[in-house]
Amino acid sequence: MVVYRSRVIDSVLADRLASAGAVLVEGPKACGKTFTAEQQAASRVYLDTDDQARAALGVDPTLVLSGNPPQLIDEWQLDATRVWNHVRAEVDRRQGSGLYILTGSATPPNDARRHSGAGRFARLTMRPMSLFESGDSTGEMSLAALLDGHRPTAKSTEMTVPRYAELVVRGGWPLNLTRTVAAAARANIDYVTTITDVDLPTIDPARRHPRLALRVLQALARNIGMDYVVTRVAQDASTDDSDIARSTVYDYLAPLERLMMLDPLEAWSSHLRSRARLRNSPRVQFCDPSVAVAALRAGAGQLLADLNYFGHLFEALVVRDLRVFADAVDGTVQHYRDSDDLEIDAVVTAGDGRWAAFEVKLGQDDIDMAAANLLAFCGKVDTTKIGEPATLAVITATGYGYTRPDGVVVLPAATLGP
Repeated sequence: MVVYRSRVIDSVLADRLASAGAVLVEGPKACGKTFTAEQQAASRVYLDTDDQARAALGVDPTLVLSGNPPQLIDEWQLDATRVWNHVRAEVDRRQGSGLYILTGSATPPNDARRHSGAGRFARLTMRPMSLFESGDSTGEMSLAALLDGHRPTAKSTEMTVPRYAELVVRGGWPLNLTRTVAAAARANIDYVTTITDVDLPTIDPARRHPRLALRVLQALARNIGMDYVVTRVAQDASTDDSDIARSTVYDYLAPLERLMMLDPLEAWSSHLRSRARLRNSPRVQFCDPSVAVAALRAGAGQLLADLNYFGHLFEALVVRDLRVFADAVDGTVQHYRDSDDLEIDAVVTAGDGRWAAFEVKLGQDDIDMAAANLLAFCGKVDTTKIGEPATLAVITATGYGYTRPDGVVVLPAATLGP
């Protein structure tokens, strides 16, 4: 029997079920959506495996969608318009909360027949496991506590840089937790192959060239953590024998985002005291850094041999975890860059307006520089408009969790928690 591991989204889902008629949970395949939804569902229907249920939907949706609430409808997008419109109508008719949980691994294309769902549906994004959820972080340095202005501390962790490389290769996929790193890496390569060979052509028949899809994915992987510059991605995806146009890259970005493989990190914008102009380009990020590693067929040893690239992957690992934890405070995670080339890796903004800024550094030698960046950034922000930051923090790979004399918090990634 598989034991369920608690997820940060558990409490978020429970809250949404109490406030909305239906909750839509979307995320990449194999991140644990179905297992998580099952923990709070009273009845279930699985449209990807139940042929009779899909056939019955075409005859009378009430035959399938009248289970005890909350009813889980797994892979609802396989009959998106019919399921969406029926659930919306049922929420209107029954005037209740927590009636349905819809889970899906791909966002359906826009359909004029589908009502927007405003006032009936709550939407949640589920990502692969954070280090805290997989048991690889102590969680002593809580994001919620930092946003509350607290200054937690943590003893030096046993985590090493080589172990982080293994965790990046393994990824936050629940099924990989019991596998060796080598087996997890093989599973992730097979996962990427399924995306390029099967899933992309399924949701967008025009994207039927697996080798081209893989080249685009590999180019994006090499640009992880960098600004979305499609020209650069196109150049990286081109070979001596075959150039790829910018339009071709654009053609693949949309379906990759629909499959939730790509999870761009949007730019943060706010009031500034300085005359610097804000840059608004998103950064290339995946749902999990292991997707980038698998696309490049890399292993932990190769990552350690290229610490510059591994630094970008480590940053992506931390961004993934911050996004998971930010959901618990109805928050967002963005990056900052201005015309003075001052960059901040992550700015977390809670739903109530509290905010914190984070720099991510693999090595201890970079802490002073990262702290100086954070303080310079805070000096540029007009805090009379948005308030003082709850925390300025440097997230590192190893060491202790503490607060520096200048007020900047230092915390290892293996102590970060919700």
